Amino acid sequence: MPADRTRRTTTSRDAAEAAFKAATTKPAETAPERPSVPGSKEQVSLRIDRDILDYFQEAGPGWQDRINEALRKVGREVDSTTSVS
Repeated sequence: MPADRTRRTTTSRDAAEAAFKAATTKPAETAPERPSVPGSKEQVSLRIDRDILDYFQEAGPGWQDRINEALRKVGREVDSTTSVS
């Protein structure tokens, strides 16, 4: 056997099965986007440093709304500095 010839690592059956699988497998479908309802809130899990959480909770109930408003404010500031005029 010539030295430059490599051995096949798969049998013809393995190759046929792989080709069949590739030809018949459907591509993964992406999850459909949820429709956005204005004013609705989404429940999420978020990791926040303890001192930041304590700061927002110091004023009592409504701390989640205060975090939401702070994030909204920063988001607007970032948008205004990155927009092209």
